[in-house]
Amino acid sequence: MKKVFTFLTFVLLSFCLYAQSPEKLSYQAVIRDADNYLLANTDIGMQVSILQGSVTGSAVYVETHTPTTNANGLITIEIGDGSIILGSFSSIDWSDGPYFIKTETDPEGGTNYTITGTSQLLSVPFALYAKTAEEVTGILNEVDPVFGASTAAGITEGDTAYWNDKLDEEVDGDVTNELQNIYLQEDSIIVLTDGGFIVLPPEEDPVFSASVAAGITGSDTTYWNNKLDSYTETDPIFGASVAGGITATDTTNWSNHTDSTDIANMGYIAGGTYSVGDFAQGGIVFWVDETGQHGIVCAKTDQSTGVRWYAGTFGETQAKGDGPYAGEANTAIIIAAYVAIGDDGNTYAARICNELQITEGGKTYGDWYLPSKEELNLMFLNKSTIDATAGANGGNGFASAYYWSSTEYSSSNVWRHNFGSGGQFPRTKASPYYVRAIRAF
Repeated sequence: MKKVFTFLTFVLLSFCLYAQSPEKLSYQAVIRDADNYLLANTDIGMQVSILQGSVTGSAVYVETHTPTTNANGLITIEIGDGSIILGSFSSIDWSDGPYFIKTETDPEGGTNYTITGTSQLLSVPFALYAKTAEEVTGILNEVDPVFGASTAAGITEGDTAYWNDKLDEEVDGDVTNELQNIYLQEDSIIVLTDGGFIVLPPEEDPVFSASVAAGITGSDTTYWNNKLDSYTETDPIFGASVAGGITATDTTNWSNHTDSTDIANMGYIAGGTYSVGDFAQGGIVFWVDETGQHGIVCAKTDQSTGVRWYAGTFGETQAKGDGPYAGEANTAIIIAAYVAIGDDGNTYAARICNELQITEGGKTYGDWYLPSKEELNLMFLNKSTIDATAGANGGNGFASAYYWSSTEYSSSNVWRHNFGSGGQFPRTKASPYYVRAIRAF
């Protein structure tokens, strides 16, 4: 029986001291599988032990965690905040070291810990021991510093008495001689001292006698906004135009260029084009070629919320195709390969798509297939548009989960697509994931 091995890469071991109880240590690690691929957005089981004396010393504290990796395969936990199995983290005597940290990991999220690593805790965590430092006794006398080189060194206590009060009294006893009189005389301003007010001449509307509008009268303005009220506008007739002979009957055919009148008037039926998001050809259009007349649609609902990829036996199927339309050939190869490799009779992803039949608009479509890795990505890029069209036509949007592709990675792994974060990662063929069938037109 084959086993899947995972590799644990330590990328950062950092420690944070909390001033008050409870004390905690921050711990981070990156999780990879046997093919050195990151295990992104995956539940992981961990057990952490603090060993005293040596790497094989006795455990003074043990706790467990069940973190979830992020999109980069990174997990972050706080040692001291897990589910306690043994001891008390706050009771560890850090002065009685050395101490070692032992991590045990189950990449499947359980307690079957298949990965073990041990490393020594050096100087950083002993910040926790600083709380036990001896108290300082005696009297500490604080002395104000003297800044002899400062430009303010010569300021005396007597100087500060006038800091806020030096303008409270009028020096010459006369508070009126600081004001001025200002006169406007023609185009000049005249300033006179010893005054207490400002005099300006009254305002008068200017007269622009030289303006071209000088002769406009009040009655002229009456027709300013109404000068065209007495004119009658008539649609022009372009008798010499090439469109002069177009009739109302002709315009009916303009917007219905695919109906039977095209045959009589033009000798052919004009072809239609499609756009991403159209509900046509049995599903929802998510990709069209450069002509706009051909492309790929996906079903408006998921065909499974959890089905395996293989037919019960691991082995190379050679379904390596990728890109638009590649999933159709991959699906046929997978089904044929499992006839030779071994089929236990239970259903699987490619078989569900191959046997699918959907009836839309009175027509039944039966040529569905499992999408390739790139076809899955094209659907993810148009996810919001597809979800909206599906909802408007009785379907459902994509789940924030993994969907199977038909593109094989190895004898035991296949590419899958995370429709929550958008990443694409290989995974064992025995895992159960979502399926959304597609067809070409």
